[in-house]
Amino acid sequence: MKNITAERFTNGKPNLRRFHQARWDEPIIFELGQPGQRGILVPEVEEGIKSQVGDALAGIPDGLRRTDPPKLPEMAQPAVLRHYDHLSQENLGADFNIDVGQGTCTMKYSPKVNDQLARMPEMTELHPLQDESTVQGILEIMYRFEQILKEISGLERFTLQPGAGSAAIYTNASIIRAYHEGRGEAKQRDEMITTIFSHPSGAACAKVAGYKVITLYPDPEGYPDLEALKAAVSERTAGLLITNPEDTGIFNPRIAEFTRIIHAAGGLCSYDQANANGILGITRAREAGFDLCHFNLHKTFSTPHGCGGPAVGATGVTQDLARFLPVPTVDFDGQKYFLNYDLPDSIGKIRPFYGVAPVVLKAYAWVMALGAAGLREVAEVAVLNNNYLMKKVLAIRGASAPYAAGKRRVEQVRYSWQKLYEETGIHSEELGIRAADFGVHYWTSHHPYVVPEPCTLEPTESYSMEELDEYAAILEHVAGEAYSDPDLVRSAPHNCTVHTIDHHPFDDPQQWAITWRAYLRKTGQEH
Repeated sequence: MKNITAERFTNGKPNLRRFHQARWDEPIIFELGQPGQRGILVPEVEEGIKSQVGDALAGIPDGLRRTDPPKLPEMAQPAVLRHYDHLSQENLGADFNIDVGQGTCTMKYSPKVNDQLARMPEMTELHPLQDESTVQGILEIMYRFEQILKEISGLERFTLQPGAGSAAIYTNASIIRAYHEGRGEAKQRDEMITTIFSHPSGAACAKVAGYKVITLYPDPEGYPDLEALKAAVSERTAGLLITNPEDTGIFNPRIAEFTRIIHAAGGLCSYDQANANGILGITRAREAGFDLCHFNLHKTFSTPHGCGGPAVGATGVTQDLARFLPVPTVDFDGQKYFLNYDLPDSIGKIRPFYGVAPVVLKAYAWVMALGAAGLREVAEVAVLNNNYLMKKVLAIRGASAPYAAGKRRVEQVRYSWQKLYEETGIHSEELGIRAADFGVHYWTSHHPYVVPEPCTLEPTESYSMEELDEYAAILEHVAGEAYSDPDLVRSAPHNCTVHTIDHHPFDDPQQWAITWRAYLRKTGQEH
């Protein structure tokens, strides 16, 4: 039998490991169902129970009753189990592979003991409509976690209600609007400033909140242009929504000057710290002059993303802005924890209830296990890993890191394969699909594609030097194939289930559908 272990390394460096993913060509579950199949047979109601209960449906108004049964898949239990097991075998993710390649998202190892905590009956059996006296435990954890976030950020109050980073940015934009409304300046202050390498949700949420958006581009050094900021501010400025370090991994050393200029113009400053993985315990929103900030608990604080949710975008503000926070806040009167709805100036609700409790519990457990020194070590190792990987990637033919040439980055880097594309005709997206043939994930970038042929990598603190060496070796191998055998890269994947995207006609809003039933309606297949 071949000794795989003995052949894993050559001269101390990892060889590319053999990988071949299960490929099932799995239909969606609606297509697998067959009329008449059942996973469980529900027994008929016994006559004794029926005589006592009566007609349980009689009190439901006709307008709330279905005219037809729900169109659910009809399948036996083993078929359901096989379906979801097949899908799990076609996954790449943080628990399957070296998941360096999800830049800006901070995909890190999440301790499984925290998942076990969240699955305890004391957690899973809670209901948000319970009386406060019966949920003192989770309210205490929410309250205690707020105190931790206050220390990490320097701000004075937090809400855990927003369901994601975008919801948190929208919360901050709404608080900024409420602040100016209270001063009678809301109509005048109708402009929000952001930067091109801040998260795109900054501009999007400002637009949804009713603001005109002014976007700053980088100066020759790669930092947000300070002179452009000075030219942009006016009596119409409502505020600044900015990510720092930006999504290039570049930290703006003049950030305090940015906040000073906005404040001098009468605006407020909101710090997008959704990904604070490289600055925990090192720099805080308060010292940089910010009035608001937010953290994504499903990024920095190690709760799983869960395919985009569930999530918490914990939002912090100064004491002056606390009166505008969404209701309820979680407060403590010295004896009991309670939900405080008594905020007359509140912006209202951003989402139902007051936060995704299991996510808060996992984040709280993660922080308590690390302590203050551990949080700082998370940041230091994340920055070390990132700069180690950057040195290796920039040694690969065809790779570059635009902006801030020769300078270190913080927790991630947005690379460019433009030179490789010009010399081989292979796009960044094609490199990523070929990299999946070796069992790793790779991400290009979110829009806008200001960096040509982008690739955004963020190793976090979770990966060892050996794992980073292996990831870099895969990138080097694939880049080498682009030069020596571009058709091999262009025709990928060969060992993985990912696929190339046919942008036409599927990238057509008239054909988009977010549910199976909507797809059937759009394609005229619904019966």
